[in-house]
Amino acid sequence: MRAIIQESYGGPEVLHETRVPRPEPGPGEILVAVRAAGVNPTDWKHRARAGFVDRLPLILGWDVSGVVEAVGYGVALFAPGEEVFGMLPYPHGSGSHAEYVVGPARAFTRKPTVIDHVQAGALPLVSLTAYQALIDTAGIGPGQRVLIHAAAGGVGHVAVQIAKAHGAYVIGTASAPKHDLLRELGADEVVDYRTTDVAEAVDGVDMVLDPLGGETRARSVGLLRPGGTLVSLLSGGSPEEAARAAERGVRTATMLVEADHAGMNAVADLVAAGALRPRVEATFPLAEAAAAHTLGETGRTTGKIVLEVA
Repeated sequence: MRAIIQESYGGPEVLHETRVPRPEPGPGEILVAVRAAGVNPTDWKHRARAGFVDRLPLILGWDVSGVVEAVGYGVALFAPGEEVFGMLPYPHGSGSHAEYVVGPARAFTRKPTVIDHVQAGALPLVSLTAYQALIDTAGIGPGQRVLIHAAAGGVGHVAVQIAKAHGAYVIGTASAPKHDLLRELGADEVVDYRTTDVAEAVDGVDMVLDPLGGETRARSVGLLRPGGTLVSLLSGGSPEEAARAAERGVRTATMLVEADHAGMNAVADLVAAGALRPRVEATFPLAEAAAAHTLGETGRTTGKIVLEVA
């Protein structure tokens, strides 16, 4: 099968297409013929340097949408020919930037018929991240005020939709040209972080979703009301932050996304109900994965980048 592989760390140029043996599903696994696979910041970070995954050669990619080709022993959830989408176990289960991939059956669910493979391939990692942060970790509910930083990004733009679907009042930060999109997605307020001090414009929120870390994380603690939760997607924090959080009576957490059958079912239900759609910035054929990485690393994209597999 064709696959995008890297044999060293570095820039997008280390990615190249090659042929590798097609994997076979083991017990509890399915073999998926990949139709589309999202590209996420974690892909270019792992391409550039050893991180959670430190093996070479490496096939990147955690997002998958495709068709079940074969099932391993004991799999009763799916049958060959069914359309599925899901996220391979993060971080060690990468490999979707290829024509075929094997993964645990329970990392997948059936693809809703109302979206195509490109849209489905854009969703798993970012939607599971947002769902696990907002619902599983922070437990947001109707009427709660939720602040989402980088709300037009990959995680952010689906987080806006998931939060609205659960009845929250959503405030999103983004540059001014992206405000119309955020309003279309359901944001109640938008803040231009380039011209406005978010700490002065926003206060008394129940939950903050922070995909940026650093100073954004540190300052977000002060925006929470007592009992609120800050969920950051990047490691960080400090003794000073912990002391301030304790003084204000708020919780801070650093979260790493997990493969989750129940979570994927919840995402699929939101999609089927029309409450969740990905914004796809660009698509590239599998062979042009390096170009997809180059675009993603500009930091100026909205939504997701997706590789299409013929």
